[in-house]
Amino acid sequence: MPRQSTHGPGGSTTIDNTYNAAHLLVLEGLEAVRKRPGMYIGSTDTRGLMHCVWEIIDNGVDEALAGAATRVEVVLHADGSVEVHDDGRGIPTDVEPRTGLPGVEVVATKLHAGGKFGGGSYVATGGLHGVGLSVVNALSARMDIDVERSPAVQGMSFRRGVPGVFAAEGPTADFEARSGLTRKGSRVAKGRSGTRVRFWPDRQIFTADASFVLDELVTRARQTSFIVPGLEIAIRDLRGAEPVEESFRHDGGIAEFADFLSTGEPVTEVLRLQGSDTFTETVPLLDAQGHMTPQEVERELTVDVALRWSSGYDTELRSFVNVIATPKGGTHVSGFEQAVTRTFNDVMRQTKALKVNDDDVVKDDVLEGMTAVVTVRLAEPQFEGQTKEILGTPAARSVVRKVVASELKAWLTSSQRTQKAQAKLVVEKVVGAARTRIAARQHKETQRRKNALESSALPAKLADCRSTDNDRSELFIVEGDSALGTAKLARDSEFQALLPIRGKILNVQKASVGDMLKNAECASLIQVVGAGSGRTFDLEARRYGRIIFMADADSDGAHIRCLLATLFFKYMPDLVREGRVYTAVPPLHRIELSNPKKGMDKYVYTYSDDELQRKLAELTKKGVRWKDPVQRYKGLGEMDADQLAETTMDPRHRTLRRLTADDAEAASRIFELLMGSDVAPRKEFIVQGAYEVDVEALDA
Repeated sequence: MPRQSTHGPGGSTTIDNTYNAAHLLVLEGLEAVRKRPGMYIGSTDTRGLMHCVWEIIDNGVDEALAGAATRVEVVLHADGSVEVHDDGRGIPTDVEPRTGLPGVEVVATKLHAGGKFGGGSYVATGGLHGVGLSVVNALSARMDIDVERSPAVQGMSFRRGVPGVFAAEGPTADFEARSGLTRKGSRVAKGRSGTRVRFWPDRQIFTADASFVLDELVTRARQTSFIVPGLEIAIRDLRGAEPVEESFRHDGGIAEFADFLSTGEPVTEVLRLQGSDTFTETVPLLDAQGHMTPQEVERELTVDVALRWSSGYDTELRSFVNVIATPKGGTHVSGFEQAVTRTFNDVMRQTKALKVNDDDVVKDDVLEGMTAVVTVRLAEPQFEGQTKEILGTPAARSVVRKVVASELKAWLTSSQRTQKAQAKLVVEKVVGAARTRIAARQHKETQRRKNALESSALPAKLADCRSTDNDRSELFIVEGDSALGTAKLARDSEFQALLPIRGKILNVQKASVGDMLKNAECASLIQVVGAGSGRTFDLEARRYGRIIFMADADSDGAHIRCLLATLFFKYMPDLVREGRVYTAVPPLHRIELSNPKKGMDKYVYTYSDDELQRKLAELTKKGVRWKDPVQRYKGLGEMDADQLAETTMDPRHRTLRRLTADDAEAASRIFELLMGSDVAPRKEFIVQGAYEVDVEALDA
């Protein structure tokens, strides 16, 4: 809404709020294009300038699609102009009855004028809106159009969309506005025809650095020659010291295009999926009275797809409507993707390549390593905008889906030997891609769980110590809640922390990282130590100076210590290498002396059967008696707090056994041998060592 502000003498502001019909501006004819060029060509930089060239080239290609042209030639002149010549039917030069102007002038100066609005001249075209030539004309400092039609060449020139006559060559020559065909050239042989369009971009509109890019022209020309078999497209660049010329013609069509685009070792040959179907569309048409009325029209949509799988992982998918590339896809691409995904899932379920409990494969699994060219042809397709990058015709989705599903299923279930072998390879590739995706997702979830674990609150069952001195503090990992109760009374809470574990933890040598982190006991241990695990482990971030395993002195206790050692060596190896992991050594026996001599404690503890025998012999020799039977501890829970503190937890009296790994590689091999998932080497190790075991020493 227009508003004007003025500053009065005192600096005050007055605003004009009037808004009436006089403020409205109606842009007529080509003024709208010059005022808002981005609406028609996307932008005014190199991309928009290249779009102008495509508009003119596509008109020539449409002639080839209609079967009227076999060659399109594009010339980049040194003066900054572009010339496009095709050998099609030529733009009509006779007078158009409603305007009284020659056909050339109508299509070059009127928006939405042309032969592609259902008049019968074209069936499937790239130009749809009738604005291509007129838009380029509006944005050109000069445009020359010459039509070759028997008996002679006729032409006219334009300046920024206005027809007239230039006094000399080039866009800066004097110009006189004049309507109608103003040029007549040499004679044209009967049966020969064509159109030659040359334009100079208007630098008032386009940015100074906007230029014609030869590589883009060559790529587009090659691509179009694949889409329209038999059409020759030549590009000549006369701007440099040496002229450059490229010419393309491919009679093999999109099968040749898919082969050209494909990289890596091919897994299949190029498959061709073709078919067509009809659909109805409601469109406004002129009735006998000249009124626009909506009518049901039956359309035919032809689908032609060429695809191949290769050993690589990248997907190359190109899509086209008639001859127009749709780089951003549209309804035809979504129909194709839905069809291949659903067909693969159906066939793989039938052939048991996917088990009952397996998830369906997804689009990315099927498209991995695929090169596909998807083309559809239909009259008057609907696009999103004049740049035509996305197809919007709703019926294209269902027709493409139906054709591709039917043809692809027939190929996947074919009994022909070659096709059957290739189909099997593709199915294996898709299954492999699905497994890789699932493994990657699990790894990601594991990493997230791991990060959450390292940053979340400490478990409630931890009895922490008061000291924050990492070198002095100790973490006792205690077997069972019964031992925890005694240990709480026995510990020095200033620097000794306790974490109970329930029985035997997971054998992490056999389990995956995800399973380890799901295990409550393992997760709690990593959380409490506080230094992370695996690659993210940081020794400096640990919360305790010593980690001490405190389990019963029996075979179950030994098993628990072994499982804990496996966890720490696999996921927190730096703690082991730095000598910060210990095993507490609780006593096995308590001897209660009946007549202790001076200086002797009433209770004597021993830590093995051999030591017990030696101690009893020593007491007998000294004449000291003891109460029979000697108490044998079955577990830590049998000790009271004083006994546990004195024998196992008090640094002044306890014995600790340090776990070390002088040779990390050898230690890894031993852990893998004794705790890994491969049973055969472990059995062999046990059998070989069986004869060296002292049967008397077995705790059985």
